[in-house]
Amino acid sequence: MSTRGGTLPAPGGVRAGRPRQASAARLPLVVYVLALGTFLMGTTEFVMAGLLPEIAGDLHVSVARTGLLITVFAVGTIVGAPLTAMLTLRFSTRLTLMLALGVFAVGHVVVAVGSGFTLLLVARFVTAIATGAFWAVANVAATRAAGPAASARALGLVGAGAMLANVVGVPLGAFAGRLMGWRGPFWTLAALAAAAIVMIARTVLHDGPARRTVSSSPLEISVEPGRPHWLVSRDE
Repeated sequence: MSTRGGTLPAPGGVRAGRPRQASAARLPLVVYVLALGTFLMGTTEFVMAGLLPEIAGDLHVSVARTGLLITVFAVGTIVGAPLTAMLTLRFSTRLTLMLALGVFAVGHVVVAVGSGFTLLLVARFVTAIATGAFWAVANVAATRAAGPAASARALGLVGAGAMLANVVGVPLGAFAGRLMGWRGPFWTLAALAAAAIVMIARTVLHDGPARRTVSSSPLEISVEPGRPHWLVSRDE
């Protein structure tokens, strides 16, 4: 504030010339949608453990053999992340996420209606590949949407979706399996994945192919359009 004779200080507690900024920017909606996706991925990975006796009894196989449904999914997730990162190099981030969720949803429908153990094994493996693909791209999409200032918070929220799956999703899935039969949770996951596809289409901006990095210690896979390469990191 100026007068003819000089300058008067601004009133106490008021800073002139600079608007007050929020201490932390709000994360965009797309980050929460991606966290929902990782919640679904984490739930389907571990919910099978609580449904093994029901599946074994329905398919007339031993519980030990039914446990292969968990093993196959774990292998498919490990294979899926680097494989799909290279196969989808020229796809946009939005398209890759939608395709991964689409395969995820179809795989769960196949499991829900399947009556043969071999069919369930194949469906779980394909679903796991889609899970690996979603994980590989979701972190990139979250950090890009949040920006450099909030990228760490965005990654934390996306990762929290998987942790929440262990705490909430798996017990709820097992409980639903007792009430509706073991096929019920897979129908539910398929429906939620279909809803997530719509939300991804509405919230993720369309972009071109981008550099993607998939970390799996001690191996880090760095993929760029036209220049895929492997970086091996060693612990000192």
